Amino acid sequence: MFVTTADPVREPPILVVNTVLSLLAVNYPANKLACYVSDDGCSPLTYFSLKEASKFAKIWVPFCKKYNVRVRAPFRYFLNPLPSSRDSEFTKDWGLIKTEYEKLSRKVEDATGDSHWLDSDNDFEAFSNTKPIDHSTIVKVRVSGLMTNAPYMLNVDCDMYVNEADVYLGRGIAGIQGPIFTGSGCFHTRKVMYGLSIDDLDDSGSLSSVATKRMLAEGSLAREFGSSKEIVKSVVEALQGKSNPQQAITNSIEIAKEVGNCHYEYQTSWGKTIGWLYDSMADDVNTSIGIHSRGWTSSYISPDPPAFLGCMPPMGPVAMVQWQRWGTGMLEVFFNKQSPLMGLFHQKMRFRQRLAYISISMWGLRSIPELFYCLLPAYCLLHNSALFPKGLCLGIIVTLLGMHSLYTLWEFMRVGFSVQSWYVSQSIWRIKATSCWLFSILDITLKLLGISKVVLIVTQKTIPESRSGSGDEPTQRIDHGLSPSSGKFEIDGSLYFLPGTFIVLVNLAAIAGYWVGQQSWSCKHGGGGSGLAEACICVLVVIIFYPFLMGLFKKGKYGIPLSTLSKAVFLTALFVVFSVRK
Repeated sequence: MFVTTADPVREPPILVVNTVLSLLAVNYPANKLACYVSDDGCSPLTYFSLKEASKFAKIWVPFCKKYNVRVRAPFRYFLNPLPSSRDSEFTKDWGLIKTEYEKLSRKVEDATGDSHWLDSDNDFEAFSNTKPIDHSTIVKVRVSGLMTNAPYMLNVDCDMYVNEADVYLGRGIAGIQGPIFTGSGCFHTRKVMYGLSIDDLDDSGSLSSVATKRMLAEGSLAREFGSSKEIVKSVVEALQGKSNPQQAITNSIEIAKEVGNCHYEYQTSWGKTIGWLYDSMADDVNTSIGIHSRGWTSSYISPDPPAFLGCMPPMGPVAMVQWQRWGTGMLEVFFNKQSPLMGLFHQKMRFRQRLAYISISMWGLRSIPELFYCLLPAYCLLHNSALFPKGLCLGIIVTLLGMHSLYTLWEFMRVGFSVQSWYVSQSIWRIKATSCWLFSILDITLKLLGISKVVLIVTQKTIPESRSGSGDEPTQRIDHGLSPSSGKFEIDGSLYFLPGTFIVLVNLAAIAGYWVGQQSWSCKHGGGGSGLAEACICVLVVIIFYPFLMGLFKKGKYGIPLSTLSKAVFLTALFVVFSVRK
């Protein structure tokens, strides 16, 4: 089980702790489980928190298994009060565990503001005088591949906790070659991550004689996996399906420091054909394409309740940063060596699967047509030109749009979401496309021109404050950030909020012009004439961008800043002048 974290401020250690505790408590043989935490932030606070969590795990895991606790992330489990229907023994144990978890939380919180414990424990000496982006390899817990050759690996983000203790993990492409690896809650076989193709295995699933001869040739594995004899031995045993290697932990840690150094992978295949593939911020999708291109298939598991749940950033600036990062990462995939357009016919990825990847990797490019869709009706209304056909053709268009909307609404309600969630989802998709992904195009353009590089920004993670269900039952489907009641839409002075404000003002101007009779006056002096259909679409656009409409009348962090508003007004004036000009 592999957990990744990078920033103790944006990814609070208590969140990482809960994820790890939920993983350690799954209903799986303990002697076959190994949990690894990779901290790119080199944070002694994160390590301190994990050390304290390991002590708490000694009572938390037995408690979960004794009483068959379903949600095994403590911060989720203890949000609700003690169930009144349980016996006295459970009540006593519940109170004890809750008290110990509160002590753990306080220790982590106190350690955040006071680092005296760094000096009092020699175990933290390795963290002294280190920087997150410049430090030697620090190994405090085992490195997979040197201590264990477990055939299966689970990759989990630091904010993705186990929600269902007995089960692990798009539906839309599950029937083709399988769902896409999306970075968290995904299982991989070690053989696949070591770069094997489906052709390298025989009918029994073992390494074929041809592949064995090719891969085990003298120097072959060393060129691909690096110069460490121990890691090469580990790879051979994993490829041959042998059991875990047995060696002294002390020796393994020294070897792990060598293998864990960022310079170790130079002149090897790590990041190119082996392990998680680089060259994109969307390394998960990049890796997924590489796996499917070698002929492998994947499976989609959707238990109810969900096996994993996560914590998403609040709606606003932080979410905008995350959406832009995803959009940029997808465009990087579209234009790099792993592009789904490459090897269209000779690779082992199925044609329809490749189309699915093309659709996903082109997310950022959607911003251009989406922007036109949001502005074109307003332009036609201001310019007094018709956008839609009249009569029967208009009726057909309205019918098709209505059918599509009803179908997507049915899909949302079928999986347990509300009508409000459906509306907010439609709104968020339009906001993402016209704002964040618009800047993704700028990012990738500057990268392709060699002007600047794309920089990974870790987004702030937050711990949810409420949930449904009782304390010892699995968390049900929750509208995380989708429901309007889950939180307001925060706005700041960043450029992310300029396109949305501009779109709302343009459509409001067009609607105002229509209702005061500007178009009626223009019709008397010629022109094709625009009508009610265009006005209705403008109203629909304003409804979709409702957070920006409300931001015009609010103050503080929920209102549109004067700097953004003034820029949007200026652009709107230019748009109106351009539109009404004959």
